Amino acid sequence: MTAMRATSYACFALALALVGYLAWATFDVVAESYGSGPPYYGRTTNMDKWTSPVPGLLAIDLPGLGIAGGLIYLGLRLRSRFTGASSS
Repeated sequence: MTAMRATSYACFALALALVGYLAWATFDVVAESYGSGPPYYGRTTNMDKWTSPVPGLLAIDLPGLGIAGGLIYLGLRLRSRFTGASSS
């Protein structure tokens, strides 16, 4: 029984770490893409080659959030087995 409880906590911790990493990576990419402040000459010279980071971020964040959701679901199932509570 203790192993299931530890596995449940490990699932929650992994989900939290994954969501934290995704949030950090998304913030880093958005901050790098849009920068801080108005564009100046060095930023505007290659503006025709600039692409939006949103499609790439969605391709990474959505599966990552799906995995985190699966880990939370697994942790809740293990917790309900451990406590003997039934879920509907």
